[in-house]
Amino acid sequence: MKYNIRGNKIDVTEAINDYIVDKISRVEKYFDDNDTIEAKVLISAKGKDQKVEVTIWSGKYNVRAEEVHTDLYAAIDLVVDKLERQLKKYKSKLTSKRAPRGEITAEIEEYFEEDEQTIVRRKEVFLKPIDEEEAITQMELLGHSFFVFKNVDTDKINVVYKRKDGDYGVIEAN
Repeated sequence: MKYNIRGNKIDVTEAINDYIVDKISRVEKYFDDNDTIEAKVLISAKGKDQKVEVTIWSGKYNVRAEEVHTDLYAAIDLVVDKLERQLKKYKSKLTSKRAPRGEITAEIEEYFEEDEQTIVRRKEVFLKPIDEEEAITQMELLGHSFFVFKNVDTDKINVVYKRKDGDYGVIEAN
């Protein structure tokens, strides 16, 4: 696995670098061809909090996790645990007919149980043209974490969502 470890407002010492490589190497067992796997790690500091973001690109799939903690090493541990949970959960999707069969090792396949996910509800919505502020208001009124709407300014389908930091994001379809 190739590692790209950067720090934002924090120096990445050799000890931190070695700790990250040691911990993230735990997820290498989920992939056969570790030479093509790339792990990008961004460490940032904001006040007392340390944020660790990890994105692993396996050639076909991105796996991403982030954690914030006052202790950098605890944040690293938490983010690696989150990555492992994601890989366990989506193991069957990674080995489906869309992905090459050998991408997850056979010994790991035996270890995990099948976790089938099904769609339990389907909803049809009428997308009336509104602006982003009105979409945020509608989302908050409904108590949802996202809201799909037709943007009155661009005439495109958008999704407004609430981010973990409390701010909002917009996804615009092309």
